[in-house]
Amino acid sequence: MPPTKLDPIDRQILAELQADGRMTNVELARRVGISAPPCLRRVRALEEAGLIQGYHADVDARALGFEVQVFAMVSLQRQAEVDLSAFEALATEWPLVRECHMLNGEIDFILKCVAPDLSTFQSFLTGELTAADNVASVKTSLVIRGAKDVPGVPFDVLEARLAMDA
Repeated sequence: MPPTKLDPIDRQILAELQADGRMTNVELARRVGISAPPCLRRVRALEEAGLIQGYHADVDARALGFEVQVFAMVSLQRQAEVDLSAFEALATEWPLVRECHMLNGEIDFILKCVAPDLSTFQSFLTGELTAADNVASVKTSLVIRGAKDVPGVPFDVLEARLAMDA
């Protein structure tokens, strides 16, 4: 599916909100060079089109006591669509699972999990994840430290690509 057709102002609005979703509409309008009413209309249109899916605070998990971050690589016994969807539905119900991605290759899913300590994660791993229906195996990797965690998309790359296509 080709990317949604957006003009430069729409892309700038998205880039600005991605960097700071708390700014006022007046500040956003100033930054993108339009007045506040059309800016708000554009933001609402971007929300309705699904390009803006929500607004979130970037919470420091470690400062809140979630010291453990683990990537769990899950292989399923069966990969029919019904089985894949059932696992995804289950993963959305587990509070420790913060991200769930289906992969291509020998691993079916990768889960990003957070926990306050190793024993909490171990209880989840043995009591829920590995015990779940259709789970064949789970390999885990404990995060020692993160070097980069940037949400969203790189708008500078998008702008460069659009400039080349023009």
